[in-house]
Amino acid sequence: MNSDSTISFENALERLESIVKELESGNVEIERALTLFEEGINLSKTCAKKLLKIEKKVEILKKGENGNDVLELFKETEE
Repeated sequence: MNSDSTISFENALERLESIVKELESGNVEIERALTLFEEGINLSKTCAKKLLKIEKKVEILKKGENGNDVLELFKETEE
């Protein structure tokens, strides 16, 4: 498996989704299931770390010119 720094968020998420599908199929031997589960946990941690870094970058980019925080990333909107 790729290390945290070399796999993209999208690739990690795609692999995680394929692991879930394989495990949900029910046709996986126990040793394979354990290996897949372990890989899935690692990928989940990788995705969480990468997402946190992305959120921090967005926060930095959304700072106002005068230094005031104008972050609206997670603001709920009414439709």
